[in-house]
Amino acid sequence: MSRPSGRTVAGLAVLAVVAALLVGLVNELRREPADLRAGPHRSSAAAAGGAADLDSLRQRADLPPCQAGAGDSGPSALRGVTVECAADGSPVDVAAMFAGRKVVLNLWAYWCGPCRDELRAFAEYQRRVGPTVTVVTVHQDDNQAAGLALLAELGVRLPTLQDGRRQLAAALRVPNVMPATVVLAADGSVARILPQPFANAEEIAAAVENSGR
Repeated sequence: MSRPSGRTVAGLAVLAVVAALLVGLVNELRREPADLRAGPHRSSAAAAGGAADLDSLRQRADLPPCQAGAGDSGPSALRGVTVECAADGSPVDVAAMFAGRKVVLNLWAYWCGPCRDELRAFAEYQRRVGPTVTVVTVHQDDNQAAGLALLAELGVRLPTLQDGRRQLAAALRVPNVMPATVVLAADGSVARILPQPFANAEEIAAAVENSGR
């Protein structure tokens, strides 16, 4: 009986490798994906879990509702702009919310370092100024949960709009910086745009008073 040549041995080795790969491929095709085994409701269950997390964060943040203003019409630049109220997830007609009010908008994001201290300053400014001015914060990032968590941590309870697409900033032509503040007069006009951080309530009060309207 003749001994197999080196070429024959190599060929047999290649065939063995190919066979092993084919067996593995067949087994993999037979294995049902985990997502399919979980059933068609897997994605909806995950979405429900995310909604439950947001509800929990909203309860912790305890933000005031986004109430409509008292005037007939709001800022013309904001007509047709609809965002989400961070307090409960409801849609907000921004122009209607600001109608007939002097509004100070604070535009921020959870990852913005200067925004953190400034949010506390705006809460203190609102406490001091009372109902003559309405302070509204606008969270400009898609991560609503992170924004709510920060507000809950800071104990800042101001009306807050969730605007991850930066619709308000675009409509009001606010520079692409954060934090930024916009003062809106009661007639809906833009009194002042302030693309800068504030250290305390006194600085905010001075800037708003200097807006002239």
